[in-house]
Amino acid sequence: MGKVEVERKTTGWAARDPSGLLSPYTYTLRETGPEDVHIRIICCGICHTDLHHTKNDLGTSNYPMVPGHEVVGEVVEVGSGVSKFTVGDIVGVGCLVGCCGGCSPCERDLEQYCPKKIWSYNDVYIDGQPTQGGFAKATVVHQKFVVKIPEGMAAEQAAPLLCAGVTVYSPLSHFGLKKPGLRGGILGLGGVGHMGVKFAKAMGHHVTVISSSNKKREEALQDLGADDYVIGSDQSKMNELADSMDYIIDTVPVHHALEPYLSLLRLDGKLILMGVINNPLQFLTPMVMIGRKVITGSFIGSMKETEEMLEFCKEKGLSSIIEVVKMDYVNTALERLEKNDVRYRFVVDVEGSKLEA
Repeated sequence: MGKVEVERKTTGWAARDPSGLLSPYTYTLRETGPEDVHIRIICCGICHTDLHHTKNDLGTSNYPMVPGHEVVGEVVEVGSGVSKFTVGDIVGVGCLVGCCGGCSPCERDLEQYCPKKIWSYNDVYIDGQPTQGGFAKATVVHQKFVVKIPEGMAAEQAAPLLCAGVTVYSPLSHFGLKKPGLRGGILGLGGVGHMGVKFAKAMGHHVTVISSSNKKREEALQDLGADDYVIGSDQSKMNELADSMDYIIDTVPVHHALEPYLSLLRLDGKLILMGVINNPLQFLTPMVMIGRKVITGSFIGSMKETEEMLEFCKEKGLSSIIEVVKMDYVNTALERLEKNDVRYRFVVDVEGSKLEA
């Protein structure tokens, strides 16, 4: 556990401007503090949020930026105050690396809603240095924001669970939707959506996938085990499904109408928004008033929920459907992700890639 005395450098792939193009970038890793875990990165999932940030879609990007917040790696050093982890552990890091610890959400172990939360990348850490993500050889993270990967779970399978997995698990848990016998809809069958189908089925729900085309029908029904599949523009089928669902998890990350999906909800049904959209969405108020329906949102998940979700996946034998790529393919992968051309999550094999120029 000896301290590394010299300044530590690591290499990642960073965006330099809103083109979003990633290329090798060498930067300094902070020293391992008493509560820190130094992690050698094995792999990292690619999330749609990585596109938003690298291309400055939300107007908040800072460059150079190493993206990636579905990180799995091996512990190589721990601080003197770290008790949960030891060298050699396989661990994960998700979307956050810091919070204030004193606000109401933090006191309730809901650090994802802390107004002073610190993102895994494209943010500034408490030492004033920029945070950098998982498309890199190594990272140093406070132990609060590190989770153990269950024994026997492959690193590349675990990575997407740290964002996509917990993002869909959290609302199912929080809104009391884990009980069997419910009827749910999953709107959008991407990285988050496909995990939504898997989780909901494992909880004993009747699951309908709602999509914009027939392209994923066979996969949804046969590979993921969905019970039904409907195209949102098929008015006849949508009419058949009116007032039939207890909830819909809306994972669509682009602007879309809400009314067609509100009509599918039963009395007290919930439309749970998860896509990051930078244009206002609209709906007619009678659509929610008549039926006492709820439009709500949910945002990633807490560290406790992440640990709970990983154990749920281990217990139920759940895994994500992934395509593993090397770092030199990452720009192509991001282009394909923008076109929704992935089944269902890219994972970068960091340890098996050449990161230097």
